[in-house]
Amino acid sequence: MDLKPGSRLKSSVCDTELIVVKAPSGDVDITCGGAPMADPADAERNGEVAAGAADGTALGKRYVNEDESLEVLCTKPGDGSLALGGTALGLKEAKPLPASD
Repeated sequence: MDLKPGSRLKSSVCDTELIVVKAPSGDVDITCGGAPMADPADAERNGEVAAGAADGTALGKRYVNEDESLEVLCTKPGDGSLALGGTALGLKEAKPLPASD
């Protein structure tokens, strides 16, 4: 799947929906609950969340891969966990604010 910022994605095994914030160039394999993500217009619910991919997603949280070349924002939470090429995506950590003293 070729992603670009602003693209919307929906899981085919749970309620998770995402918006792509930052995308790597080229074809990527992003999954939720062990199944490929799809365009919301094309996604139909079929199958169940895989046992090893059931950590869930949280509303309003940003998820990134290890080198932060992919960043997605969760717009609807679900039971499946996100992965890119079989590697789990992690929550993006907030940057610390500078000290004001």
